[in-house]
Amino acid sequence: MNLLFVSFITLLSLALLMLLFGHYPIEPSLFIELLGYKLFGLLPSDAGQTELIENIIMQIRLPRILLALLIGAALATSGAVFQAMFVNPLVSPGILGVLAGASFGAACGMLLSENWLVVQILAFLFGFVAVGFSVLIGSMVTNSRSTVMLVLGGVISGSLFTSLLSIVKYLADPYSTLPAIVYWLMGSLSMAQLDEVLPVSIPILLSIFGMIFMSKYFDLLSLGDEEAKALGVNVKRIRIITITLATLASSLAVVMAGIIGWVGLIIPHIIRMAVGPSHRLLVPLSALAGGAFLLIADAVSRLALSVEIPIGILTSLIGIPIFIIVLKNARAVWN
Repeated sequence: MNLLFVSFITLLSLALLMLLFGHYPIEPSLFIELLGYKLFGLLPSDAGQTELIENIIMQIRLPRILLALLIGAALATSGAVFQAMFVNPLVSPGILGVLAGASFGAACGMLLSENWLVVQILAFLFGFVAVGFSVLIGSMVTNSRSTVMLVLGGVISGSLFTSLLSIVKYLADPYSTLPAIVYWLMGSLSMAQLDEVLPVSIPILLSIFGMIFMSKYFDLLSLGDEEAKALGVNVKRIRIITITLATLASSLAVVMAGIIGWVGLIIPHIIRMAVGPSHRLLVPLSALAGGAFLLIADAVSRLALSVEIPIGILTSLIGIPIFIIVLKNARAVWN
């Protein structure tokens, strides 16, 4: 519990720090003046500058920070849950085809309707279909937990929905819808707006807290289905609930920011190496670490160059070497 509390305070401090960093840096004293004005009605020394800072924070930086925290936590928690459910260190939302399926569903929603709710529903449905297709292929052999077959199922599912996504892009209006879909698929938090982030945060947070609550069963499931059943665990119900929650969280992450890969794969591995295999600690720490990772990645994408780097590209460039390093110790940790 102490580790969780310290991690949460560290993440909160990092988020507050990120409010001050940008192409227009904000002095801590000015930020304190803004807080004093908003919370206690204290008059600032420069009302015009205070209003400018308030607009920068409330309209630009705060929505991006909240979205980075939500998406990072959703992807990392989903990755930890998928790995626990399938007892497989190679499983993640990206490898199981969730991101590709959700991307196809969201692109269909953008093509067919301007209603954001339609986009979200289709993203979730096709994300769930992609997972089901991966597991179906993985169960075509006697050992349904075969790493090779499950990864193969994810590759096939991802390729299928990537191909379907290409058809959607081919049919989209090349002057309006197509550029929006292509840029969105690269992964970006630049379009974050507070009035859009807050409604979506409700189902994402409910999914994350639901997965954290269910984590008490994951250690029992890792013993095997028969052993878990003997200890009174309803294996089928636990799997359905947790896979649904993980798919919902990762699909909504795709809807809000496009494809952001590797977070759901590398963060659970790093946390597992740091604190061990107990899912009671692993799952909530993955959520906090995923939020911190994406928060830092977003800061780098904004500030590294004069133009913004799509965060999906950046997480892939960062994630590949990290995963190679982590892979050396992954087998020992899982064993």
